[in-house]
Order: sequence, then structure tokens, then C-alpha cells
Amino acid sequence: MSNSTSILEALLQALPDLRTQIYFKSSLTALSHAMEDQILAGVNSTLVIASFQRERFYRQEAHRYLRISERADQVYVLAAPETDFASRTEDYETIAFEPTDALAQEWHLVVVGPRYAACLVCKERQATSEESAIQPAADQSRRFEGIWTFDRRIVCKAAELLLDRILLYRPELADKVGKAKAELSTKTRTGFNNLDPEPFAERLVTYLQAGQYKLIKAYRSITAQERKERLVNSITAAIRRSLDPNEIFKIAVQELGQALRVCRCLIYRCKETDTHVTIQHEYLGAAVESLVGQEWNLGSNPLFQAVVQRQEAVFVDDTQATPWLLNDGSEVSPPSLGDRSNGASPIQRWQIQSWLMVPVIHQSRLLGIVELHNCRATLHEWTEAELSLVEAIATQIGVALIQAEAYANLEDLNQQLEALDRTRSNLIAITGHELRTPLSTIQVCLESLASEPDMPAELRQVMLQSALSDAERMRKLIQDFLTLSELESGRVKWHLEPLPLRECVDLALSSVRARQLHNNRLPEITTQVSPELPLVQTDGEWLVEVLSKLLDNACKFTDPDGRVTIEAHENGGQMLEVTVSDTGRGIEPNRLEVVFDRFYQEEGALRRTTGGTGLGLAICRQIINGLGGRIWAESNGKDQGSRFHLTIPIFQNEPSRPPATLAKKPKGKAAKSQV
Repeated sequence: MSNSTSILEALLQALPDLRTQIYFKSSLTALSHAMEDQILAGVNSTLVIASFQRERFYRQEAHRYLRISERADQVYVLAAPETDFASRTEDYETIAFEPTDALAQEWHLVVVGPRYAACLVCKERQATSEESAIQPAADQSRRFEGIWTFDRRIVCKAAELLLDRILLYRPELADKVGKAKAELSTKTRTGFNNLDPEPFAERLVTYLQAGQYKLIKAYRSITAQERKERLVNSITAAIRRSLDPNEIFKIAVQELGQALRVCRCLIYRCKETDTHVTIQHEYLGAAVESLVGQEWNLGSNPLFQAVVQRQEAVFVDDTQATPWLLNDGSEVSPPSLGDRSNGASPIQRWQIQSWLMVPVIHQSRLLGIVELHNCRATLHEWTEAELSLVEAIATQIGVALIQAEAYANLEDLNQQLEALDRTRSNLIAITGHELRTPLSTIQVCLESLASEPDMPAELRQVMLQSALSDAERMRKLIQDFLTLSELESGRVKWHLEPLPLRECVDLALSSVRARQLHNNRLPEITTQVSPELPLVQTDGEWLVEVLSKLLDNACKFTDPDGRVTIEAHENGGQMLEVTVSDTGRGIEPNRLEVVFDRFYQEEGALRRTTGGTGLGLAICRQIINGLGGRIWAESNGKDQGSRFHLTIPIFQNEPSRPPATLAKKPKGKAAKSQV
């Protein structure tokens, strides 16, 4: 029943004045989500048709279309089945088409309502041999050719073509489809869109296209890198194709052993407390005895104990001649590595001459070990390049193992993803309002400048200043939104180190004064932070960010004749408590907690007299929670001033470790040790 006719080609044939455009997949994803969000935001729609190339693409969006079906009269979803997708009638109509149908190469989304109509009709463009040579096998690099428009005439024609295709697979829907077509015939000439998102959308598409071309340029440079980088990428791609740990180990042990040309390569899973492990995955590059099926002793292996203690690579260039270093640093003769067989130690039995052991670690958790052996009389000095390569592969194996564990808990992950999607939808609705206001001002100012060439210079300067001010407001909103999103998703890596609190406070004060140098006069700022306070265990850059935002808020809501005070003292012996107080507007008692909510505005979004995104305090709470502290607000009420308190863990003194400074940050590169 498959049909070789392309919907895009049929649309271009019916409307020859149309012109197609090239889109990357990331652009189409952004556009389709924007169209769907219009429906979810409450725009009434009578007809929604979505055509996915494959069932797996539909599964990522199934929850959205369940919500869309609650707002639209007729919803149709088409996809080529891969597992359980089939033609059925439930909350909406699903249509399973043959994989050989031309729809399998296309991507469609049509939305028709009384006051809103839009369509996306695209066909995947096959890459040329030259493009394939410079582009990686990345999903986001796929390109499509097609039409995206709000023209109701084009939208209704695309809907008719898709409804005809639906009838080929679901003839029992003839009455329902006929009703939809009848409504389309009237909507082709009536109705209008009550919003004009094209300027914003065009800017979005341009940004996404530019970003995609930058990625292609980066991929070109990656293909020209040295052999080590290409090897890491090839092994990474190989192990990422499977979520089976055994398959991952099988591929990695072969690729790594062949690349380094060692006598033996072992990869196995273990924990820090394991004393024995059975070898299952091995590469042999010489005529040496296999360890597969053997019980490998870890409990009395000094190399393994050193790896567990240091969580870094440990190696021996010559097991026969190099003294062994125990954990306490004393030197002894080479110990036997586990049980003896026929009076010989494992070093002698397995003929290990040079030995490298690299841990597979994820977030300080030992997942496994990568071992490399050079045997018999073959001495080998492990180079920095080899150590770096093995560590890179171990890192990728760790990521793959974590992904495999996550795959085993899909139900829990799906619930988390649904919760994140609900949060994202709510934030989109709020952010949309916050973006439209400055965008409207910018548009009005620019239109006035363009249409009035004789405008006085003074008024022209006012227009330019207004546009620049609102552009900066949009930039700050987006920056704060991205920062909060990163913090809430748990992707931030904290770099904790001992720091003097006074240094962080001074940096925050400098930042506040620099940003407000050309603004209104600041209130008097008093600092009461003793340099004798103990060091705090914190991430300096994030702590300075919190202090800067609290001082910004205090200055913003305090008259120039008022006073802002920042002080600190010990709180219970384990924490330092920092207080930023002001003599400003104060906070009502019932709002002391909600001020930390996203987009909260003390005066309301439509009548506030001070600028801001409403995200600052939400960001502060996320940062302080991540640093192991707590933040809260106090106030006696309106016009009574406010006090913001935060706690930071005190550094537990280690005599051998000097305090850090904010000028030097750890590089994060794993160290290597020779035993």
C-alpha cells in the first residue's frame, strides 16, 4: 500500500510559486516545538497532523501529542513502525505507513485553527560524497529541504495532501477526514493569525544555521587531528553503539590492545572492596598464556590498592628490577601478587614484565580496571601519550557503563524526563512573556529610526538607547535562564577548595561597583568581614556570583541615602554565616520564601520600577545548596529593610595542604603515578 509520491513534491506542483529552503535537523526541531508550543499555550486548533520518519522519533514526542490531543479537535500522527507503533484510535489517530513509503524520507507538521495556521513540510536531502567526507555520522547534521510558512492557503493545501495519504492507510476514517476537509475549504479563505512570530523565528533559524556551520567547521579540524584522537573517537563510537557492558568490554579490549600493541590487555568490572575477580575479556597480542576464566587476586595486589587509594593510573616499567612502593612509602622487595601456582608468583607465572593499571571511574566511583601487560623480556616505558590514550578510553568506558546502568532503570528515568518537560513547558510560557516585552520595544524603536530619516538627533539617541537597554535586558534574562537550567539539571562540576571569605567578598564588591559605575549613585556599603575568620571549603567563582547578586539586589531596592551591610561570623563551628542586610523596601513576611522562586518580581511584572529578570535569588539558592550550605531571608515588613543569610562549610584543616586563591583554578587533569 506504500506510495512513492512525495508530499513536498506534490505541494510544489500544486503551488508552483513556492520556493524551498534548506534546514538542519536542529532547526526543524526548534520550529516544530515552537508550533506545538503555540497549541499547548492555549491557541485553539481544530486540526493537527504530524508525520515522523520513524517510530523512534515519534516516541520522543508521544507525551507532547497526548497533551496536544486535549486541546485540538482532530489530531493525526503518522510514522513508520519499528516495534509496537500501529494504526489505532485512542486519544488521537495513529497511522502506521510502510517503510518504503515516501513519507519515510519526510518530516511534516500541520496546525490549522480559527486564528492560527502553520505548516512544516520537508524532505530529507541526501548528502553528497564530498559532504559525507567532512561530516560525521551525527543526527543533528542531517539536512532537509522544504517549506515552513504561516500562509493559510499553503497550510490548508498541505493538510489536504496529508489527509489524502491518511485515507490510503485508514479508509475507515473517511467520515472524520471528510469533516476535516470540509472545514479546510472554508478556512482557506477565512481566519487569520493573531500573532506574527516570523521576525523572532527567522532570527532563531539564522542562529541555529550559523551554529550548525560552526560545528561542521569544527568537525573538519577534528578529522585533521593526530592518530591518537582518531583512535579515541573510533573506540568511543564502537563502545557507544551498545548498552551491553559485555559488548562494550569486548570491543574496547580488542581496539585498545591492537592500538598499543601490548602482549595482553584486560578489562573487567570491580569495586573498591573486591578481593577477587574472574577475567572474562582479554586481548592477546603475543604467544602468552590466556587469563580468561582465571580468578584474578585484587586483595593482595599493591597496584590495585594504589589505584583504589589514589584513583589514578599506576604503572611499573620493570616488575623484576623496580622496587615496590607501599601506601606508606616504604620500599620492600616485590611481593607475590596473590595465590602462587607451582611455587611461582603471578608475575612469574603470567610473565608480566611491564604493567599498567588504569581505573574506570565515574564521579569518584570505581567501576572497573583496564590493565596492559608487556610480557617475558619485553621492557616497555609507558609514555605520556599512551597513558593519556588509555585514560581517555577508560573515561569513555565509564560513561558507557553508566549509560548501561541508566538503561536498566528506564521507568525511573522516564518519570524524571516527564517532570523536566513539565518544568520546561512552564518556563517557556513565562520566558515568552519576558522576551516579548523588550522585543516589542526594540522593534518599535528600530521601525521609527528606519521610517523617520529626519528624526532629530536627540530623539534618535533616545530611541537607540531604549533599544540597547532592552537588548541588554534580554541578554541578561537568557544568561540567567541558562545558568539556572545548568544548576537545576545537576551538570555543574563544583571545584571545591579552601578560600578566605574576605577575598570573595572583595571581588563581589568590585564587580558590583564596576557594573553600576555609570548608573545611579549607590547606597553606602559597609563590610564587616574579619580576615581572621577560618577558610571556607567552596567554589570561589560560584560564591562570588552569589554575593554579587545579593549585593546587586540590596543596592537596587535601597535608596542612595540608605545603607547596605555585609558581615560574617562562625555558626556552630562547622559553618560560616554571611549576612547581607539593607535599609530598603523590605519584604512582606508571607513572601520571605517565594522570593527564591523563578521569575518572582517583588512589584509584579507589569508595574515594577526596577530592572531584573526575577531569576537572581533562584540561582543563588541553587548555588548555595550545591555548595552544601543554606540561604534564607528575613524582614520586618514593608520599608523595614531585609536581611539575606547564607551558610558556607568551614574548611577542615589539613596541615600539608596550603590554602588556595581565586587566581589559580585546578586544571582537573588526572595525574599518573609510577610505582
